Parts: sequence; structure tokens; C-alpha cells
Amino acid sequence: MSKKDRFEERYQSGDIPWELDRPDKHLLNIINKEKIQPCKALDIGCGTGSNAIWLARQGFDVSAVDFSGLAIEKAKEKAEKQGVKIQFEVSDFLVESEKTQTVDFIFDRGCFHSFDEKEDRQHFAANVANRLNQDGLWFSMLGNTDAPPRNEGPPMRSALDIV
Repeated sequence: MSKKDRFEERYQSGDIPWELDRPDKHLLNIINKEKIQPCKALDIGCGTGSNAIWLARQGFDVSAVDFSGLAIEKAKEKAEKQGVKIQFEVSDFLVESEKTQTVDFIFDRGCFHSFDEKEDRQHFAANVANRLNQDGLWFSMLGNTDAPPRNEGPPMRSALDIV
């Protein structure tokens, strides 16, 4: 079963422990602490859209991608209910290669660290660079091997893997 199929199955069953159904506190902190002004933003691996919706409510012009069609359907429903406009797209960011619309802020909560192969992480980073304006900011949330060991949760990457 492919990674995409596994995610579709998990969204179908509701087994999505990464879905907080609220914006991530680290996203709120970075936006507020660094005083990041509303701009064009991209949420990679947006899931059901909680972070993208929060950004849009703050005045950001948000695009959001996920390779799960079911996640995108749920995200569109949530955004519509909350009255925000977001350009949602089913897309595998790892294989995306064309330079499309560039943005000033990219947020990734959990995609980058899910790739086991160094080449995949390098390709992901290159795609971020292609989408990010020259003075833009990429904020990625990653599991870190410096944290205490655990039996569940997202993959953990060393500083060397991340760099």
C-alpha cells in the first residue's frame, strides 16, 4: 500500500491523531513573536485545514496542499463553514516540480520529517525554495531525535537529517 493510500485510509477511518482541529500553537507563536504581517502563504500537508484557516482569518492570502483528497474535501468544508477563502489543492508536494505561484510564508507541520530518504527531503526543500520569495520564511515543525525517546508520534529526524 502506498503512503498516499495509507493516509486516505486513515482519513476515512478517522484515525488522524495529528489533527488538532485548532491551529498549532507554534504557528500562532511564530506569527505573533516575529510579527509576520499578512502575506501570500502556503500550508504544505494542510490536512483538514485548521492552520490554513487560522492564517486566512489573520488576513493571509492562503493556498494549501495535501496529497489526500479526503483531507482536502474536509478542509474545504471547514473553510466554507468558517467563511474564509483558501485555495485548496490535492497535490503531492514532493513530486511537484513546476514553479507556480511564489509566496512569502510557507508552513509545514509534519511533512518534511515524514520522508525517510535523504533525496526526498532534499527534493522537498528544493520545492520549498522554488515556491518561496527571496525574503520569504519557511517554518517547518519537525520531530527531533534530541527529544526524549517515545513509542508513538511523528518520525524524528536528527539535526543532520534536517540540514
